Amino acid sequence: MAVRALAQLHRPDALLLIVGGASGTEGDEEVTRLHALIDELGVRSQVRFVPPQPHHILSTYYRSADAVLVPSRSESFGLVALEASACGVPVVASGVGGLLTLVDHGETGYLVPDRDPALFAHYLREIIDHPSHAAALGRRGAERAKRYTWGFAAARLRRLYTDLGARELVACG
Repeated sequence: MAVRALAQLHRPDALLLIVGGASGTEGDEEVTRLHALIDELGVRSQVRFVPPQPHHILSTYYRSADAVLVPSRSESFGLVALEASACGVPVVASGVGGLLTLVDHGETGYLVPDRDPALFAHYLREIIDHPSHAAALGRRGAERAKRYTWGFAAARLRRLYTDLGARELVACG
């Protein structure tokens, strides 16, 4: 999806870094398909593959980006989006799973329904072409990311247990 969005962006100065490596049982085949797509769309000179990096180095990549794309098909939490936001970088993400709670559309980044590459490209243009808007998205994202601490997570879990304990059991029968 990120490669298709890059092609739709129509900006020869744009560069897409793909940080990480193949994962899952079909990871190697997916990487092969990705290389074929890059060639098919004619964006080979605009895509760089970066091998997996130690966690403490990732923030360097986030901070060097104009935007971080998270084009997930599903996402239970969205740690990449949270880490990018904490670094003050706007996020353009699929509107799925945990990303729906991490990205405030138009406030900290953008959520894209249906993983539409043209819409990903549109929001990337908004970020690239309007640096002051991008900076505001990044500031709000960093501020929002501060809420995600262990204390915050523990308080939410405690509240969930309290809510569950206060409910009456349903009688089946």
